[in-house]
Amino acid sequence: MKKLFKILALLSFILTFGHTSTTNSPTIDSSIVKIYTVSKSTNYLEPWNSSVGRSSGSGSIISGNRILTNAHVVANETFIEVKKYGDTKRYQAKVLEVSHDTDLALLEVEDKDFFKETTPLTFGVLPKMQDKVTVYGYPMGGHTISVSTGIVSRIEHNRYAHSGKRFLAIQIDAAINPGNSGGPTISNGKIVGVVMQGITFSQNIGYMVPVDIIQHFLKDVEDGKRDGFPKLGIMTDKIENPSLKKYYKLEEDAGGIIVVDIVHNSILKDVLKKEDIITAIDGHKIESDGTVEFRENQYTHFKYYIDLHQYGDEVSLEVLREGKKVSLKATLPKTSSKEKSTYAQLEYDKMPTYFMLGGYVFSPITQNLLNASPSPVLGLRYSATKFPKKNKQELVVLLKVLASSHSRGDYGISLWHIEKVNGKEFKDFKEFYTLVTTTKEKFIVLEDEDGAKVVIDKEEALAAEKGLLKRYSIKANKSDDL
Repeated sequence: MKKLFKILALLSFILTFGHTSTTNSPTIDSSIVKIYTVSKSTNYLEPWNSSVGRSSGSGSIISGNRILTNAHVVANETFIEVKKYGDTKRYQAKVLEVSHDTDLALLEVEDKDFFKETTPLTFGVLPKMQDKVTVYGYPMGGHTISVSTGIVSRIEHNRYAHSGKRFLAIQIDAAINPGNSGGPTISNGKIVGVVMQGITFSQNIGYMVPVDIIQHFLKDVEDGKRDGFPKLGIMTDKIENPSLKKYYKLEEDAGGIIVVDIVHNSILKDVLKKEDIITAIDGHKIESDGTVEFRENQYTHFKYYIDLHQYGDEVSLEVLREGKKVSLKATLPKTSSKEKSTYAQLEYDKMPTYFMLGGYVFSPITQNLLNASPSPVLGLRYSATKFPKKNKQELVVLLKVLASSHSRGDYGISLWHIEKVNGKEFKDFKEFYTLVTTTKEKFIVLEDEDGAKVVIDKEEALAAEKGLLKRYSIKANKSDDL
């Protein structure tokens, strides 16, 4: 699964789609927007450094004087401008709401003149296989609006390259080029999706965020805050093997998924038990391969029937527990849990968190850092996929050691996992930071899970700090959030 995500992330044009046509609808054309983004690119291997880049994408005007686009078009933005079809003027815009998980964002423009002579696009329904769709946007190869047509070739859960999360996605065969990201996919004059990503070295394989996901996002943010899609906080596995079915007293032709683990803050922690077999969600049967039928003879990930819910809804589960059928109900909390589902998460719209003591640089583990690292660090990557525990919310590493007289012998260390500080465990990076900075001990003793130690003379490290910051052109010894 990880390998598939890496291939998709590497091969994806996380920027977009298009081709020229002369069949443009004037009403639709007037609602298509080009988005110019200036963004800050962060360097998680040198967390004090960043660079500025420029990119462009597409969007569409929808109700409420809002512009719908992809999250990755405006991620890490520092300045946004938009230009509508048939106008040469750029207007300043800002992000109103963003869902990085589903790669969707809403923009607003303060100058309401921007919306004159435009017609907000409306939404259609989830298209069917082989339905004809039209993609609008501003791809590379020119400066004017571009249109491409294709058909729906596949509908199933897939990994979104921007977030790595799995949601329903629609595969289309329209021509794809960077620049169309965020542009609408139209069927019968209505939005049925937002162009999201493509795969290079393929013959017209592109993906869009389907209208169901968009509508969920829009409904979610109606109250002015985004809760996102419900996370069950459980780890499951398929139950296809005949012997495994016999062991769990499951009939040969029955389906279901087995609960392998439950995270400590799961919304189902008081409802489910380990080794429960979930056989149906809201009355929809789960097959042995973990899929559900969402249309006749069309199957996708069982998560489909969870994704239809908002926080605050009730979900019903059919479960086989110790060979007995049990019907369960769970109310999804009114607001989403902000705790992580795995130790390593992707971060957006912020600078990396770090702390340096005498050239010893520390950082919490994030997916951004693991993606940036050329080192395999297989043990660390495996640990990062686990569920956080109540008393362990973040993993901390000694990111690197800057060479100096007091760090001789250590400056080859990188991405070294720290479990204890002077014999004490810690919950997260801020607690680690507090332990290091407030200790009265002469030596700071860092220890990994195997008991190996790195020892820092705190007095010497502090004395060398100012000179190291100057020598390595580092503005501060810690990130602003500390």
